[in-house]
Amino acid sequence: MVIFEWTVMVLLGAVILTALAGRLGAPYPAFLAVGGAALAFVPGVPNLRLDPELALALFLAPILLDAGFDASLRDLRHSWQPVLGLAVGAVVVTTLAVAVVARIVVPDMPLAAAIALGAIVAPPDAVAALAVLKHAPMPHRLATILRGESLLNDAASLLLYRLAVGAAVAGGFHAEQVAPSFLLGVAGSLVAGPLLAIAFVAITRRVTDPPTAIVLQFVAAFGLWLAAERLQMSGVLVVVTFAMMVARKAPGVTAPRARIVSYAVWDTAVFVINVLAFVLIGIQIDPILARLNGTDQWQAIILAAAVFVTVTVVRIAWVLPTSGLRGFGLGKTGDRSRLGAGMAVSWAGMRGIVTVAAALALPQAFPYRDLAVFTAFVTVLGSLILQGLTLSPLLRYLRLPDDDPVGREAGRARAAAYGAALESLESGEDCASTDALRAEFRTALSEAEAHEEGRAPESLPADAARRDAIIAARTKVLEMRRQGEIGDDAYFLLEEEFDWAELNATPRKDS
Repeated sequence: MVIFEWTVMVLLGAVILTALAGRLGAPYPAFLAVGGAALAFVPGVPNLRLDPELALALFLAPILLDAGFDASLRDLRHSWQPVLGLAVGAVVVTTLAVAVVARIVVPDMPLAAAIALGAIVAPPDAVAALAVLKHAPMPHRLATILRGESLLNDAASLLLYRLAVGAAVAGGFHAEQVAPSFLLGVAGSLVAGPLLAIAFVAITRRVTDPPTAIVLQFVAAFGLWLAAERLQMSGVLVVVTFAMMVARKAPGVTAPRARIVSYAVWDTAVFVINVLAFVLIGIQIDPILARLNGTDQWQAIILAAAVFVTVTVVRIAWVLPTSGLRGFGLGKTGDRSRLGAGMAVSWAGMRGIVTVAAALALPQAFPYRDLAVFTAFVTVLGSLILQGLTLSPLLRYLRLPDDDPVGREAGRARAAAYGAALESLESGEDCASTDALRAEFRTALSEAEAHEEGRAPESLPADAARRDAIIAARTKVLEMRRQGEIGDDAYFLLEEEFDWAELNATPRKDS
């Protein structure tokens, strides 16, 4: 009962902190990290511990499935050089740099443990960066690079993490024994993910009930991860490639009702997972500090500060001379916009859920586990506060140019869609309602033809009037319910009909 009460209070606090972050234009994970740290020093907080073997599956499987579903293969192909440079090159360099710093500060730390610590703090988290982008403009190409980096660097860092943790716990690393199965596992993951996605879409294409469809999605996320781990494959690569293939195959076969409900459920799930991860790691800080004596506490603080500075400086040093000045495509070499792009991407390297989950997943027998968990949390907290709270002002100051490629493509595609809809109506039955709909689409297409880029308007001409009519109808039905002329069941049925009609008449930005 105590744990249930604390869970309710934590979720309520998380909602309040998220609302505050939205008002300030800051990433909500920054406030969750602060809240998690504060919980560590609140008397009476249950000292919950999560089985390390479950941490990665619980936190990363759904996060990666959601991120992989949103990834754009076309955009990733266009930006593959900077994405690969950040997702692999920056992760490897950061891991090695942190390992060196850790060995300098803690000379007795085994090399494998130091490399594992580097792999834990190496991958930035796109959730925090994208939360900032809701309040500050960033060119679409840079946002695509950040999304792609976050998706692929998880795989790179966790592969290093697995190898280093195994070597640290076993007391040694033998490349000739590990390399063949490791490479086979990576190759198998890249093949298994897409094949399983094709099978999943074929099996679930007839599922139209939203709750059933959503449950199957979560079963797929956790089931794929657990199966991949059992078969010595990469859970990250299997889940990510599975999600990217499903995103390509599912739109034509998924029922609209299930899709709309699914998006809402997954947004909520990602939020709750972030809350739980930051709370679980936050409440471990006080017991960790209690287990360390005075000298060890200072060593932990020094190591955490040194690692945080290292990951920040290494990212800047990697981005500006390489991808930042060459691969972002915002102007000629040396232009202020190109330098600004490098500054924006280098400063968008906040650590988040992946680092937290990897730290929680460290085995109890891991050398210097408390030190690694404390360092990881301080790095996450420091990056979310320092970079997360200043990224939005930096973007506003840089005013990076953006030619709105998504808006252009959506406008032209909308015109083509309206044209196809009108063509289907031309062969339809002649009646007053069909004539009115034809006239509406013709008006929208005439606006597209008059537009210099052929963009159609975001809403049909009658949508404003349609919304007003729906509001009037909704008000009338609500009044009938209050007066007892209709019951609650009839009201809820009509309310759902009006909701769908209003969504259909409302542009996305007003939804």
